[in-house]
Parts: sequence; C-alpha cells; structure tokens
Amino acid sequence: MKATVIATFFGVFLTCTYTAKEATKKTKKAKLYVPQIDCDVKAGKIINPEFIAKCPPGCQDVKHRVYGTDIYASFSSVCNAAIHSGIIDNTGGKVLVQKVAGHSGYRGSFSNGVRSLSLPRWRESFLVSEGKPRKGVTYPSTLEYSSSKSTAVKSEPNKPEQDLKGTKSADPANTSEKASDQGDTARKEHQTTPVLTPATEMATTTPTPTTTTTEPSTTVPQPTTTPAAPRTTAAPAKARPGLHRGRDMGSSSVHPAYASVVAAAATMEIDSWKPGLSLFDTGFSSKEELNPKPLESISQGNQNCKVDLSFLMDGSWSIGKRRFQLQKRFLGNMAQALGIGSAGPLMGIVQYGDDPSTEFNLKTYANSKDLRNAIEKIQQKGGLSNVGKALSFVNKNFFLDANGNRGGAPNVVVVMVDGWPTDRVEEASRLARESGINIFFVTVEAAAQSEKQNVIEPNFVDKAVCRTSGFYSINVPSWFSLHKVVQPLVKRVCDTERLACSKTCLNAADIGFVIDGSSSVGTGNFRTVLQFVANISKEFEISDTDTRIGAVQYTYEQRLEFSFDKYSTKQDVLNAIKRISYWSGGTSTGAAISYASEQLFSKSKPNKRKIMILITDGRSYDDVSVPAMAAHQNGVIAYSIGVAWAAPDELEAIASDPAKEHSFFVDDFDNLYRYVNQLIQNICTEFNSQPRN
Repeated sequence: MKATVIATFFGVFLTCTYTAKEATKKTKKAKLYVPQIDCDVKAGKIINPEFIAKCPPGCQDVKHRVYGTDIYASFSSVCNAAIHSGIIDNTGGKVLVQKVAGHSGYRGSFSNGVRSLSLPRWRESFLVSEGKPRKGVTYPSTLEYSSSKSTAVKSEPNKPEQDLKGTKSADPANTSEKASDQGDTARKEHQTTPVLTPATEMATTTPTPTTTTTEPSTTVPQPTTTPAAPRTTAAPAKARPGLHRGRDMGSSSVHPAYASVVAAAATMEIDSWKPGLSLFDTGFSSKEELNPKPLESISQGNQNCKVDLSFLMDGSWSIGKRRFQLQKRFLGNMAQALGIGSAGPLMGIVQYGDDPSTEFNLKTYANSKDLRNAIEKIQQKGGLSNVGKALSFVNKNFFLDANGNRGGAPNVVVVMVDGWPTDRVEEASRLARESGINIFFVTVEAAAQSEKQNVIEPNFVDKAVCRTSGFYSINVPSWFSLHKVVQPLVKRVCDTERLACSKTCLNAADIGFVIDGSSSVGTGNFRTVLQFVANISKEFEISDTDTRIGAVQYTYEQRLEFSFDKYSTKQDVLNAIKRISYWSGGTSTGAAISYASEQLFSKSKPNKRKIMILITDGRSYDDVSVPAMAAHQNGVIAYSIGVAWAAPDELEAIASDPAKEHSFFVDDFDNLYRYVNQLIQNICTEFNSQPRN
C-alpha cells in the first residue's frame, strides 16, 4: 500500500513538472527581430522615434557623412555615427537609436577612424547606444521610411499575393516589401502618421516607439479644395534649425546664386602680380540664373519670380476695421499680381497683434484665386503691434520644409505696419537677416509729431531691412493709397538678383586668413601674398551680417591684424589688407593656428561657417597636427596653401578632410593667383553640399 502511494505521488509530481515546463515554453517572449540597414541610411529618413537596427560590415567610409559628436544631426549616417561613438566597429553590429530634438552647434571631431563634421543647426538629432532593448519598450521589426526610395528590410516571408489585394492599411511589421513600398509612396503624398518634422518637436528626449498601423490615403488633397488653415498661435518654440531654410538634398534645384557662383568661379580670371599693377583690381561678379523646379500643382505661376514669400499682416487694434479690410484687399491684389504657382512665387500670411499666428503657410494655396478667397476670410486679431515678436516667430517657424519651404527659392518677408511697432525690432530682424531672410517694410501713416515720443525705435525700418538703400522699404501716406504700391512691390520682391540677404556661399562665413610673415618670405613676396588675400576677399559680400574677414600674421610670434568685427564694408577690408606690414622672423605655424582659434574663431557668430585659409612657405618649427585637430573639432574648415619649401605632410595635417580639396601647393609666389578661382569654387561647392533646413 505504501509503495503504491509513493509511486502515485511521483507520477503526479512528474506530470506537474512537465506541464509547468510546457507552459513556460508557451509564455516565453518571442525573440526580437532586428532589421538590417545600409551604411548610407540617415536617421532622419527613418520615421520610427526609437529603434534597433543592424549595421553591415564595412561602413567606415568618408562618403557616409556624420555631423556632430555624442549627439548627431539626423542628416548623419546611423552606422557611421555608431562607429564614431564607439558603439560598433567596422565589422558592423546592432545599434539602438533614439530621436531627440534638434539643436544648434553640432561639434565635429575625429574618433574611431571616423571624421564627424560640424553643423550650425539641424531640425532633429539622435543618440546611439548599445543595441540592447530597453525594458518596457516595444521595438519595430520593420523600419518605416519617410521616402519610398529608402530600403526597408523585410522581417517575415512575403504573404500570398491574394492576401494583399484590396488591403487599405499596412502594418509595417507584417506586410511584404511591396506593400511597404506602396505605403511609403502614399505617405509621401498624404501623410497620416505623426512624423518628426521641424514643426513637430518631440515631447521627450527618449520617446517610446510603437508599431503603428498606417492607412495610406488614396486621394491627394488639391489646392482648390483645401480649406483655410486654422491659425497657429505662437508658442515657445525650439531654436531655428538651419542657416538656410530647408533644402531637399536630393533635389536638383539649387538657389540660383549657388549655381552661378560655382560656374563663375570655374571661368573667372584673376590677375597675376605684375610690376605697376594696382592692388585689388581683380575678381569677378556673378549673376543669378533662375532654374525653377516645378511641383505638382494646378498653377505653375510666374516662373520669373520664384520666391517663398511671407506677409506679416498688421492685426492690431490701431489699424481699425475699415483699414484692416483695405489691407486684406491689398494682399489679395498682391497675390493676383505675383502669379502664385508651384514653379513661381508661393505666399503665406502671418497676422500679428499681441502674438503672431500663421493664417496659412506656403503650401496651403498654390494659385492666386484660392489665395485671394482665403485672404477675404481672415478675421482681425487685435492687440498691440508687436512686430519684433512676429519677426522672431517667422524666423523660427515659418520657412520650414513642413510648411512648404523650397530651399532653392529666396525667402522674403514683407512687414505691413500701421504707424509704428510697439516692441523692438532690431535684434529680431538681425537674426532673421543672418538666417537668409530678405525683409521688406511697408509702413502706412507714420506717427504724427505728437505721437513720436511714444515710438520705441524711431528708425526701426533702417534697423530691420537688409539694406538701407530704400529698395527694401516703402512708405505710404494713407491706407487708401496702398493700391498704388502693388506693382512696385511685386517688381522688388521678384528681383532675385537684388535680394541681398539670401544665403549663399559668398555671404555666410567668417573667413580668417593666417599669413606666414617669416624672413624666408621676403618683402616682395609678402605683397604678392597680400594680393592673393585681397583677390579672395573681394569676391565675398562683406558686412556685419554677411561674410566677415579677419587676418593674423605670424612668425615665432603672432599678431592680430584685424578681427571679424573690425570692418563691415568691402572697401574697408581691402584697405586694411593693404596696410598690413611685413613682420619677418621664424615659422611657428602650430602656435599661429592656436592663436587664430582663440583670437578669431572663438568670436565667430554661431550661424556663420568658420573658414581658415593659411598661407605658408616653409616647414614649421613646432607641431601643427594637434592645433589643427583642435580647430577642426571646433568647427573650423581649414584650407592650407603651401609655397616653395612648405612641407606637404604639414599642409595635409592642417587641411580639413578630404585634404585633396582643402590643400594646395605652388612652387612660386607668383603662381598663387592661379588658385584663387579654385579656392572660391571649393568653398562654394562645400557650402552647397552642406545640409540645411
């Protein structure tokens, strides 16, 4: 009996143990499938806010660019950023990517065999870490791309073709590659899933990703049926991303000034140094050539006026209801006269009072008729005339990819003001100009004599516009006369060759020359070097908001000839170069680079490209690699020009990557002039290839 009980007990025990094991197997969490990405895939092309991906071997390549250190701009290659940060090596591996908000001042550095580049600003950033899932976070097994051109890797075998027919929604984790591509194409035309854009900042720095179901729309909204967009009240916004509003790097359309500068640089002639030749008499002038890129739209518009235009509409109480109606009529007439269309001007309106708000952006309406009808429906906001606040709002929020900014078109703001602003405009307008916005003012019914004591900035127009020549400002004595300035204003905003604030390679840099003044150069050759410096300088648009020039001369010691903020006109800069006196002495190039970094480039404006052009004729008595590396890490783009006995290895160490595009050598000082056009062309080519929002 006892033996039977014991046998029964063991039988029950073994049965329970087996059942428990089977239950454990059934409830065991499925293994995470990690999708593979290509070496060139940029973080910004992937919609998922957090994901784990596998990088293939061999991604450590200079062509897969990285921008930043520790925190990277989303324009960077995911895999190369992971190698740069030390998460993986060139054999590949898993990487955890977390999207975070964009910021300014991405710092370049050299780490783990990868050179990352500096970048002033970008709309979105990301962090990389070891490819292990975080607790409580669900990761997608298939990545969702913002464009159908990207390569999404399938995580499961294809479903039968008949299962896909008639399907309207596509789960990115379960559909075939064909369905994924179709979904990507539809999302590109009509996005229904929340996507990280410059106008949609993430709520946290480590968002929890989820695998969402997206239903691609089968119809694309046309401009003729689009209702007036609701006003977006200004709120605390993130820092403006980008020196220039968003550029589609895949587009063949570039700003006319960029293309013309590179083309002109390839053919311009620079005078060599000749006895009796007047210094500073050489150079070239470039002209813009419109190259519009048509978009899909009902109206192509006036193709001779391809600008992205924002009107700041005065909605303050001071204007009154009747004059507000006259202002709307004027804006409607402007829309008609401009010839709104996808290949011509695009126009949006921001109304300001106490706070600014967007009535509609650049992509809301793509023809003059619909735009005029929408303008008629605008309701007055009321409040004060806070123009400065409105300019800051436009600078940070209006000219973005998400709002229809085209990148290849100049950005123009026309400010309508009844009387005078009730806040300061100087600082806000300066930041807008430095971001490439061309500011026009239309002032109506200026302050009466008894009212002038209440004006905060009596000369606010001159402090705000791009140039004080009168081209950027129109004063109208009465709102009833406003219709008379429609055609003059259209002519001005469409004259793209005179839009001086548009960002180009010629007006967006702080350029510091580091000049060898050692005894081996000699007085005559030193004057030839100065002409070389002048020939380069005179091709840039020089002012306190455009390109600025500084110069350092060195021997054993260093001397600051003039700083970036010393001269604000081209003629003053050329005169200052002419006055530089030859020093004579030894050659400590490394110390000179450190000195230039501290005395020149540390004072550079954050939204300016920092360019150092160093000219030397011999080997340095000190090390150049460490100071040059420090300059590169601080965002300085270095060009080295060697003459006669200059050491090629030092020139390459000084130059930014790739060295062959940033380092030059001539056998004689008299041949320096031959590299002026090449240097200008390389500077412009590099500027044009840099990502911008």
